[in-house]
Amino acid sequence: MSEPAKAETFRHEALFYRGEDEFLAGTVPFIRDGVAAGEPVLVAIHPAKAERIKAELNGEAEVVQFIDMPVLGRNPACIIPAWRDFVAQHLSVDSPVRGIGEPIWPGRGGEELTECQRHEWLLNLAFAGSPAWRLLCPYDTEALAPEVIQTACATHPHLVHNGNSQTSGLFSDPLTDPDPFNQPLPPAAGDPEQLTFERDDLASIRRLISRQADHAGLDETRTGDLLVAVNEIATNSVRYADGHGTLSIWRDGDRVLCEVQDGGVLDDPLVGRERPSPEWARGRGLWLANQFCDLVQIRSTSEGNVVRLHMSLS
Repeated sequence: MSEPAKAETFRHEALFYRGEDEFLAGTVPFIRDGVAAGEPVLVAIHPAKAERIKAELNGEAEVVQFIDMPVLGRNPACIIPAWRDFVAQHLSVDSPVRGIGEPIWPGRGGEELTECQRHEWLLNLAFAGSPAWRLLCPYDTEALAPEVIQTACATHPHLVHNGNSQTSGLFSDPLTDPDPFNQPLPPAAGDPEQLTFERDDLASIRRLISRQADHAGLDETRTGDLLVAVNEIATNSVRYADGHGTLSIWRDGDRVLCEVQDGGVLDDPLVGRERPSPEWARGRGLWLANQFCDLVQIRSTSEGNVVRLHMSLS
């Protein structure tokens, strides 16, 4: 793959490939060039693909860091913090780094896919002010739906295909454009149980969650995680959104979903995706919810906030 001129800003590229040969042709030279230049390299992909890359790299793989993306990216909101940690540890003005991340693969669907796409878009905001580094995001054009590929053109300012890199004419810049993924969430399945709460009702919330989780078959550990997450979000509503909110809980297939609505406004698109410092009070609840839950969906409009938490029964 031909190398572009030295980037002066964060360079976020979508790599379009068909089949294993094109995947390796797009990723292995990218890694080798980084290793040859002495750049730290982090590769976050499916373990099976990591093994194929390692086989091509031979001894060079020893200096490359690999992460299991299906584990890291089960909740897509956890991916940006991992890149932040890598960048904070290795990147400086005089010491560039590079990475490969494939958060979208066949089988990602529905809400999970949308949150992955939102993650890809927010990467451009998260690293807008960082020293220059490169992140290559592979997309399987043979296995993914055409609309997924089109959205990748909107979330990546640069596109790579057959070794050629070009600027995306469809790119939506989060520094200037509205969030294209801040759309209303689909309605709850079935007939959810609801509770309107104020400060003194947090104990009632915990009892409701415990009862519904037990009825759905959620195990004790994951019920405890869900309790912590919902308590944090409801506490945010009490503190920052006129002192009240509404909780809904329901089962959808093999998941338990909890949703908290309030009249507040979240003005930071990266909230919950940045590790809060000890002295930083706001944002801690959403950060914790992302650590405990399989998926967290946040929508904020002039009418208020909606936070939906997903917890799998398995």
